[in-house]
Amino acid sequence: MKILVIGSGGREHALVWKLAQSPHVTQMWCAPGNAGIAQERTEKTEKPVECVNIGAEDLPKLLAFAQEKKADFTIVGPDNPLALGIVDLFQKSGLKIWGVNQKAAQFESSKVFSQKFMEKYGIPTAAAGTFSEAAAAKKFCATLGGKCVVKADGLALGKGVLICTNQTEAEKAVDEIMVSKAFGAAGAIVVIQEYLEGVEVSLHALCDGTTAKIFPTSQDHKRALDGDLGLNTGGMGTYSPTPFLNDAQLAETAKKVLEPFMRGCAAEGIDYRGLLYPGVMLTKNGPKILEFNARFGDPETQVYLTRLENDLVEILEASTSGTLANHELKWNPAASVCVVMASGGYPGNYPKGKPILGLAEADALPHTKVFHAGTALKDSQIVTNGGRVLGVTALGKDLKAAQAAAYAAVEKIQFEGAQFRRDIADKALR
Repeated sequence: MKILVIGSGGREHALVWKLAQSPHVTQMWCAPGNAGIAQERTEKTEKPVECVNIGAEDLPKLLAFAQEKKADFTIVGPDNPLALGIVDLFQKSGLKIWGVNQKAAQFESSKVFSQKFMEKYGIPTAAAGTFSEAAAAKKFCATLGGKCVVKADGLALGKGVLICTNQTEAEKAVDEIMVSKAFGAAGAIVVIQEYLEGVEVSLHALCDGTTAKIFPTSQDHKRALDGDLGLNTGGMGTYSPTPFLNDAQLAETAKKVLEPFMRGCAAEGIDYRGLLYPGVMLTKNGPKILEFNARFGDPETQVYLTRLENDLVEILEASTSGTLANHELKWNPAASVCVVMASGGYPGNYPKGKPILGLAEADALPHTKVFHAGTALKDSQIVTNGGRVLGVTALGKDLKAAQAAAYAAVEKIQFEGAQFRRDIADKALR
């Protein structure tokens, strides 16, 4: 089986790494990929994974490549190609592809669509308002005492969410998104939600149009600095499982969220096949959905796929063909921790092209995998090529052991300006 993976980040490296282990896979490409992905080989044929210089949003070129190479199955990592309709395009051309179609991608590409859907189908969420005009938005913030979350409606690389604790901050956030257009066209409309207090967890569920299979819990760390301080990022680290929901509570949360979600999709004519990733706040009044994402999380994928015991090709095929009910997801009881190493200055401006040392030493540690995100090869040296550079991931018998192993690997890696959080998984260990 020949597989094409689309994307270039840590999530895609984790997908490639896991897919390459499947005995079904004989050849793999990744477009555009990164320096770490280029080092992977398929276990069955020992063939290196080939990185192809086609951008994840260049749909016509991706289609032409898949047709030319006769790819048997395409796996889509990032949100943008899904929102642009890559799945619809490939299917129309008779190609097998995993990911949600354009209609289903609206759950992530439009916060307004998502909020209205939750309200309509009784999915527990925050009280919210939708605004296309700054003055009205500020007025609504005032009704919440300025304690609110201001979200750009469209896709903003996971950064279009501003958390406010008072009216001054709220007005500044509205201006930043709607007037200064910090996130471009994505901020033409904003959703303003009440500020929910509690513990935030990431849930993932694999869907096939009728069945949804829930993953164990994980927790992302969005803020740039220790203690959840600093700016919002695409995610500075994750761990799984979390101690905040036991199996019974997870099943109960899935029932409250996934059942009305799948029912609503059926009623709206949305064929949801792919990954559903709800961000959930565990409040004193029960779990509430903050937002929906329509693809694997990054860096959640890194901790999930190091724990997943199923053949990833088989379950993604089942998600595509509507046969997920025949599969039981199996998870390693070990804990997994991923620490993101980022470029100096991230999530603001940062330099590129800094040589990275110590990768082989870190990868040689037991039960450790260094997933590449923003890396490139320059004169046979791996260098930084993005904000989030690496996702250093380790398994351990429990969270404490996994955390210690991940940080031991981080200590072996150096590049100029490297920054990372030193408290990934601390909330669970407290």
